[in-house]
Amino acid sequence: MRTPRFDILGIGENATDTVLQLAQFPALGSKVEMLGAQIMLGGQVATTLIACQRWGLRTHYVGAVGDDSAAELHRRELRRARVHSDLLQVPRTLSQMSFILIDTSSGERTIVWRRDPRLTVSPTFLERDWVTSARLLHIDGHDPATTSIAAAWARASGIPVVADLDHMSPGLLRLLPFVDFPVTSREFPVDATGERNLLKALPRLQSDYGFRAVCATIGVDGALAWDGSRFWYAPSYKVRVVDTTGAGDLFHAAFSYGILHAWDLQSILDFACAAAGLNCETLGARGGISNLSKVKELQRKASRNRALHSQLQLERAAAEARPKKRG
Repeated sequence: MRTPRFDILGIGENATDTVLQLAQFPALGSKVEMLGAQIMLGGQVATTLIACQRWGLRTHYVGAVGDDSAAELHRRELRRARVHSDLLQVPRTLSQMSFILIDTSSGERTIVWRRDPRLTVSPTFLERDWVTSARLLHIDGHDPATTSIAAAWARASGIPVVADLDHMSPGLLRLLPFVDFPVTSREFPVDATGERNLLKALPRLQSDYGFRAVCATIGVDGALAWDGSRFWYAPSYKVRVVDTTGAGDLFHAAFSYGILHAWDLQSILDFACAAAGLNCETLGARGGISNLSKVKELQRKASRNRALHSQLQLERAAAEARPKKRG
C-alpha cells in the first residue's frame, strides 16, 4: 500500500504583495497620503500551504517564480516555514506581484495584481509522483491545463481534490469534473450557472459536475455549502478587522485540514470561518495565521455576526433542491 510522504500537495499561486494602508479609498484623480507601506508575501496556494504546515500537516508546494529578487524571498520563506517546494523559475520574468490598498477605517482591501503569462506552470514540469505521494491535492483556478492533469491523477488514485476558485473561465471546464470540493467565491456559482440565488446556484453546480460538496465563502456573511442532500451554513466570527487580505486563503487551508481529518461539513465551516477571521486581525495575507489552540479558543469564546440564513430557510431550500422522486 502507498505510504504518502505528504498530507497535502498544493499547485498554484504565490505573490509578492505591496501593502498600502490608506485612511480612505482614493477617488478617481485624487492624491492620497499613505499611512504605511510594507512588502509582504502572499498568493492563494502558497499561503494555504504555509498555514497547513503550521497546523502540523506535511506540505508540498508547486508553483512558478521569475528570476528577480522576489523569487529568492519566496524560496526563503517556504524553507523557513518548512514547506517542501518545487518551483519553476522563469528567466527574464518578474514574479507575480500585487498592490493591496487597505482602507483602514473598515479593513477592506482592493487588490491590483499582475501575473506574467510566462509564469504558467507547464504540464511538462509536473510529476505524477508529486500527486500520488500526497493525501490531498489543493489547487487554484490558474493553469487549468496543468491542474486538470494533476486532478485526474488524484482521482485515479482516490485522492480528494480541493479547488480554490474565484472566477469561472472556459479553461476550468476540463478541470471541474475532477474536483471533489470546490470552495469558491460568492460570484463563482453565479457565473457558472447564471443563477443569482446561491441557494439555487450551489445545488445546480453540484449536480452539473457531481462534486462531493460545493462551498461558497461569502465574506462577513460566513460560508454556505451544499452536499447534494442538505445545506450547511456557518456565520462569521466577530473579530477586530485590520486587513481582510488572505482571509480566503486561510479559509481554504482550514477546509483542506478538515477534509484530511474527516470532519463533518459543519465542523469544517466553523473552523474555517474562525481561522479566516483571526487572519483579518493583522496586516498581510499571512500575518494572522494562528495556531490551532487560538483558532479553537475563538470558536469557544467569540460571538458570531448575524446569520444570513435561518435553519428553516436552509431546510426549505434543500427540499426544493433535492431531486424529485418519481412515482
